This record gives sequence, C-alpha cells and structure tokens, in this order.
Amino acid sequence: MARDTIGALAKAAGVGVETVRYYQRRGLLSEPARPHGEVRRYGDEDIRRLKFIRSAQAAGFTLNEIGELLELSASDDRARARELAQSRVAAIDDKIAELRTARNALAGLASDCANKRGGPCPILTAFERS
Repeated sequence: MARDTIGALAKAAGVGVETVRYYQRRGLLSEPARPHGEVRRYGDEDIRRLKFIRSAQAAGFTLNEIGELLELSASDDRARARELAQSRVAAIDDKIAELRTARNALAGLASDCANKRGGPCPILTAFERS
C-alpha cells in the first residue's frame, strides 16, 4: 500500500530526498503517479528497492550494475548475477592490492623519516618527486 511521502521513504532507507530523486532520474526507482495533483506516495516495495540499491552500492556495485541486478532480479538470471558479483570481487581484490602497495610505501617512508637524522624529511621529498 502506497502511503509514504518521498521524505518518509528516504528516511526509512537512510538516504536523503535528493538521493531518491537521483535514483528516479537514473531509472532505478519508479516515480509514482500524482492522482489529482496530490503528493506522490510510496509503499513497502519502494522501500525494499531503495534498500536493495543502497546495499548493492555498499558492496561496491556501480549504479549501472545495480540497474542490471534489478533487471536480473525479475528474471532470476543467477549466472549473470554471479558473473557480476565475481567481477566486483576481482575489482575489490585489485583495490586491496593497490592499497597494500600504498600502505607499504608510506610505512617505509615513515620508518625512513624516523631513522634519518639530518636533511630533508624523506616523506616530503618523496612527494616532491612524484
């Protein structure tokens, strides 16, 4: 039953009203009709869909991928959903490797800074060379 305003919908999902409107413009969330010019009303299915979008974003999916996941949900295409998830896992693994490299480089610079007694700070000089 559609009973909630856009503000109540946004609050129930923990997002702002502008986020809801953005998702509507992107075609991820429908925009209910305005019968007789009244305020649009949203229901439980809209809240579920909005929470799905937010959860998928938290898992690292792009809005385009989320749109595809929403379409797959209707067709129950598990193979494609699994493929998207595996692709997201690979991207996360790449990001973790990149962050580890950055962490190790920064830790090395911090150690060099602590051990070096004269001259410019190794941290600052490293960033000047970049």
